[in-house]
Amino acid sequence: MSKVWIFDLDDTLHDASTHIFPVMNRAMTQYIQDQLALDENKAHYLRQHYWQVYGATLKGLMRHHGTNPHHFLRVTHQFKNLTELVVQTKRIRHLINSLSGRKVIFTNAPRDYALRVLDLLNITDLFELVFSVESTKFHAKPSVRGFQSLLKSIKAKPRDCIMLEDNLAALMTAKRLGMKTIWISKKIAKPNFVDFRLSKVSALANLKL
Repeated sequence: MSKVWIFDLDDTLHDASTHIFPVMNRAMTQYIQDQLALDENKAHYLRQHYWQVYGATLKGLMRHHGTNPHHFLRVTHQFKNLTELVVQTKRIRHLINSLSGRKVIFTNAPRDYALRVLDLLNITDLFELVFSVESTKFHAKPSVRGFQSLLKSIKAKPRDCIMLEDNLAALMTAKRLGMKTIWISKKIAKPNFVDFRLSKVSALANLKL
């Protein structure tokens, strides 16, 4: 059976922390301020709290406040100057192209945003599927239901999958399901549910699986 490479997007295939996440986090905090009539400090706390508890701010907002997910995603992922914010990963196209097996994107980001980033990285055509937060019916990573939706959609068994991700909670779910896990992180200490740690995705070229 051929391998299935499952790639996260932000902070895995490109550096989102430097420019994109600060803008996105401000937009989410502002959204919570506007929708829930909270001051900035309380909105900031709530955004972080839901991210820590659920792995995604949106999930907490939907569960506790009835937030419309499509409206939330549209407002918080506009990025009129996205071209200037995306940090290119060197030789990323060559690297992904050289991997044998199927390749899919699995992201908690909305589909429109994910496609825009992939287009800017010039790698959209290398993936058979972009599985976004809408694809999971808003059961974002690390939810098992989101992973199960993906596996059903691509008709793959966990043991044939390799998950590349910067988020440990998502990798824990992947490992519990039976996937091989690769953590993209500059941190040295590696939890036991992580099979390999790479400081950046380009180091995948030197990894023997």
